[in-house]
Amino acid sequence: MRTRFLLPLLAAGLLSLTACDIEDLNPGHFTADFHQSQPLSAAGKVSVESFNGGIEISTWEQETVDISATKYGSTQQMADDMEIRVDHTADAVSVRAVRPSIRHGNQGAKFVLRIPRTAVVDRITTSNGGIRVSQGAGPAHLHTSNGSIHVLGLAGGLDAQSSNGSITADLTHATGAVRVETSNGSIGLTLPGDFRDDIRAHTSNGGITVHLPREMNARISARTSNAKITSDFDLRMQGELGRNHLDALMGTGGALVELTTSNGSIHLAR
Repeated sequence: MRTRFLLPLLAAGLLSLTACDIEDLNPGHFTADFHQSQPLSAAGKVSVESFNGGIEISTWEQETVDISATKYGSTQQMADDMEIRVDHTADAVSVRAVRPSIRHGNQGAKFVLRIPRTAVVDRITTSNGGIRVSQGAGPAHLHTSNGSIHVLGLAGGLDAQSSNGSITADLTHATGAVRVETSNGSIGLTLPGDFRDDIRAHTSNGGITVHLPREMNARISARTSNAKITSDFDLRMQGELGRNHLDALMGTGGALVELTTSNGSIHLAR
């Protein structure tokens, strides 16, 4: 039997904030290209830091990190002079767009990387740009201030944060804890059939949808202020069901699934 909980929508007083999904903020009309390749062991770590630009990471079968960047500037000289710093060892590659100490006009950089298939996506940070990660391993730490985050096929755990953007993660090989947080955007998560770790998802202005395996054992804690909570699963209630919260067991209980939003619905989906 499908269990369904409906909490009434609050029609008035809803904070009208729209989630931003800024994939790339091009801060200048002039560009310069950067390219470099570095060897990396199959289980090595990759870190990228940028600003005013998106970061895209995918994998391939070579034990090499291929780095392509587009640098932006208000003048051609600014774009040309912007520094991209690459530090590398046999087991780690770190890439950073260096912010100028004196800012005249706007600058930024967009990155596209290919990394070994089993390399660890360590720390990926940017501002005013989205982050996309396809495959690779965690625990991954992803952060952007204004942009969406999309993750596909990552192995291991995930810690993803955005201030203004949606977060979607199809974690078909995830084996570690998952924590995602955004202020103004929706959250969508898909977990594998054998997932057994904690899940925490929080947004202030957006809905949350979590696709869980049918056979998962978990403790469900869901909170929303101005929307509804729905579930495709049979749940055993723990305590009293309130207007804005749900505490229940899925299966025999186990890992914590903690979902919170102020202005959005929550759906536990098959």
